[in-house]
Amino acid sequence: MLIYMKRASIFLIAIALIAVMVGCGDSNGNGGVTRYYLTMVANPLEGGTAIDLTNASPYAAGTVVSIKAVAAAGYWFANWTAPAGTFINANAAQTTFTMPVQNVTVTANFVPVYNLTMAAAPTGNGMATDLTNASPYATGTVVSIKAVAAAGYWFANWTAPAGTLTNANAAQTTFTMPAQHVTVTANFARSTPMVAAGTWRTVGLKSDGTVVAIGYNSSGQCNVSSWTNIVQIAAGHFFTVGLKSDGTVVAVGSNDWGQCDVGDWKNIVQIAAGGTHTVGLKSDGTVIAVGCNSYGQCNVSSWTNIVQIAAGGAHTVALKPNGMVVAVGANNWGQCNVGSWTNILQVAAGNGHTVGVKSDETAVAVGNNDFEQCTVSSWTNIVQVAAGYWHTVGVKSDGTVVAAGDDYAGDCSVGDWTDIVQAAAGGFETVGLKSDGTVVATGEDYEGCCDVGGWDLN
Repeated sequence: MLIYMKRASIFLIAIALIAVMVGCGDSNGNGGVTRYYLTMVANPLEGGTAIDLTNASPYAAGTVVSIKAVAAAGYWFANWTAPAGTFINANAAQTTFTMPVQNVTVTANFVPVYNLTMAAAPTGNGMATDLTNASPYATGTVVSIKAVAAAGYWFANWTAPAGTLTNANAAQTTFTMPAQHVTVTANFARSTPMVAAGTWRTVGLKSDGTVVAIGYNSSGQCNVSSWTNIVQIAAGHFFTVGLKSDGTVVAVGSNDWGQCDVGDWKNIVQIAAGGTHTVGLKSDGTVIAVGCNSYGQCNVSSWTNIVQIAAGGAHTVALKPNGMVVAVGANNWGQCNVGSWTNILQVAAGNGHTVGVKSDETAVAVGNNDFEQCTVSSWTNIVQVAAGYWHTVGVKSDGTVVAAGDDYAGDCSVGDWTDIVQAAAGGFETVGLKSDGTVVATGEDYEGCCDVGGWDLN
């Protein structure tokens, strides 16, 4: 009986010792020091591998263990997480982890990453650069990007099928990555060359979006050399207006009636400059105007569904998509009597007359006809018209030009012009743009306004 009791006591003592030694870990035969298991996992499983570099689990509490995360293709390491224990740097792929007083699972978290491809359109017209230069990127990464136009081109905007551009119209901006591979495109453009004529002044738009001007500069109306990214120009009496590629507008010259107060205009797709007022066509088909409104020439706020505008001395004309025409402003010569016009493709407004090109390539005109500037009914094959102070000009489909009206200074002496693609009529001069980008001019050459022989707008 005594032997049995001794054996039972020994058994109970052994059971108690085992319970103390096991705890939540394992003594592993090391002098009774409790050790705990470290389990390494990846999240998601396909995202990569989590490695215990020390490779000696189980560990005593307080042991510093070297760990490493290796991302799989298409993933980035994000961070380490664990319910207990301490990371020296939870955001470093290779770091150390201090063991807690328990078994523990350490997780390497991975996130999918996506390729950012930079492209230029049209190809060869500029460069699109990822300044951050660390593709692939995780969703939500903010990437710095920059566009540089090639010679003769200007940056238009950025486009992308997904993700967010901080400013799509800025050549240098940032892009926030979406949850997909994505191509961000820098779009480049060349302006279509054109000419405009004011009072003793000629203005030219070059294909690179810059502007040149020559002639009378009493109010700074020729100070356009700093303009860039211009897509259309207009010349008023003593002021000049430019439409930029981003839909904003710039103006220089006389501002005695506020005709140059266009700094807050946005979403403009076309401009027109009259005697002392400026008109803008918005992308939604509505129209705005500033400047002298003595005859109601700026009362255009109610107009809708407009596709083209023109500004005269003191009247404003607009073309609707159905070929009808509307007009407001001075009507002392009947220059606004266009309500019966139909099948019109383009309109122009002079000092006191209005001209239109019809779908059959004939021309119509109303208003002041003192110099027979409205005598255009016999014209045929007309593709564009321009109206000056006292004369009217028409470009024909074969590149020749016709003119009617006051010819005292040779304003209408265009009979020998050829290869003309666009014409402008100023106060006392006529200007023509040729297909090769060169420019011709005739009329009163005051202050050198007709000295355009050296221009090449291409």
